[in-house]
Amino acid sequence: MSEPIVHLTRRSQWDAARAQGTYEISTRGRTLQQEGFIHCSTRTQLPRIAAAFFSDLDDLVVLVVDPDRLTVPVRYEAAEPGGEEFPHVYGPIPVDAVVGVEPWK
Repeated sequence: MSEPIVHLTRRSQWDAARAQGTYEISTRGRTLQQEGFIHCSTRTQLPRIAAAFFSDLDDLVVLVVDPDRLTVPVRYEAAEPGGEEFPHVYGPIPVDAVVGVEPWK
């Protein structure tokens, strides 16, 4: 198994994805269709992402994604040249690629 990547989301969005069979939220307030990819991070990057974008929300969960179970590309990209690279998933995440769901506190 490749190193897992993680994605922070609202529990209700994960519940909806489980019913649908795929997860398609890119980041807070943006869908895969709007953004073109799903923003993910490494475990070490996650606390900074949570603080920057989700600090006013509760009932969050961390989706632990196995990149080997994805059928779409995962690219590590920076927002600006030379910047920190984050994993971006270029398509929907099948619910069976999510190998863990952890509460975020």
